[in-house]
Amino acid sequence: MSDKNTVQVNGHHDLPLLCPNGKTPSWNLHPRVYLDVTATGKAKCPYCGTEYALIPGTAPHGH
Repeated sequence: MSDKNTVQVNGHHDLPLLCPNGKTPSWNLHPRVYLDVTATGKAKCPYCGTEYALIPGTAPHGH
């Protein structure tokens, strides 16, 4: 179970992970940062504090 304030990330479709993302309201914009959610399954934006979690089973595979 995850926190309802955590953004769920699909590793097959949502990478590379950017914050702010396309759903961020304009009043909450900040400089774009790339977040590595693949290393631990979680990431937190250093600007706005948005938490992201990789959906289990969707981690990308090596090339």
